[in-house]
Amino acid sequence: MAPDKWAQWLLTRRDGNSAGLRARNARDLAAFRDGVIEGADLAADDVVLDVGCGTGLIGFGALDRLGPDGHVIFSDVSPDVLDECRRTATDDRRCSFVVASADDLAGIADASVDVVTTRSVLIYSDRKPAAFAEFFRVLRPGGRISLFEPINSFAMRLRPDDLFGVGTAPVHDLIAKVRDVYRGTTEETTRPMMDFDERDIVDWAVTAGFEAVELDYRAQVDVPADPIEDWETLKRVAPNPLVPTYGEATAAALTDDERERLDTYMTALAAAGTPTRRTMATAFLRARRPHSSSAV
Repeated sequence: MAPDKWAQWLLTRRDGNSAGLRARNARDLAAFRDGVIEGADLAADDVVLDVGCGTGLIGFGALDRLGPDGHVIFSDVSPDVLDECRRTATDDRRCSFVVASADDLAGIADASVDVVTTRSVLIYSDRKPAAFAEFFRVLRPGGRISLFEPINSFAMRLRPDDLFGVGTAPVHDLIAKVRDVYRGTTEETTRPMMDFDERDIVDWAVTAGFEAVELDYRAQVDVPADPIEDWETLKRVAPNPLVPTYGEATAAALTDDERERLDTYMTALAAAGTPTRRTMATAFLRARRPHSSSAV
């Protein structure tokens, strides 16, 4: 049986099954991981719940910083990615695995963990306030939450048509057609990725009852970024687990002649090592459940 869509994306479609692109992505992912773990202020014997753990980027990073009595609960909606985490785990005594969504952490007892971590999880949830309520519920008094989220609505507002970071280009008309595939066929699917910003994250944390809420926000507009190393590899990439690859979207949007024109231009761009441009915003949030046992 083929892995579910979450596992397929994490294992192959996120990087086009390219070792080179996987290594490049790992650089950014490591920075996000480190930011979340540093925000968690881990103690050696903490119990950490990594919500939406994926293949374990945050969870295994936290495990490396815990002592022998520390424990990480890997939680995800995908049994397939949890299986990947089980295969990676080398110390079963310090790891456990729970199938659950961020907004319904069934199987995690009230006030049973010291830290909740997440990375790029809320963007897939239609019930983000409920997720914060669940984070609050499972944390012990004084427990902490540390999360990272991309603020996709920022780039959509400022650069809605700049799909590949190439700006205004001779093939802008073709890129716009490819972009329309994502708008037209996945709008409802991807709505949760666009329907919030950094202020909402703070509001949800406060409403759930957290205190000492801190948010670090970073925005970048048209910042030079890595070039497209290989266009054929990029066409095998899907920007998120819920949408087609760029190649699939291109095939759906363009005629044969148009695809040839786009391929010719993008291949030349990659061969020249032309830098792309990055427009994005990200947010790290840290907060604490009050030491008082009363909930809001």
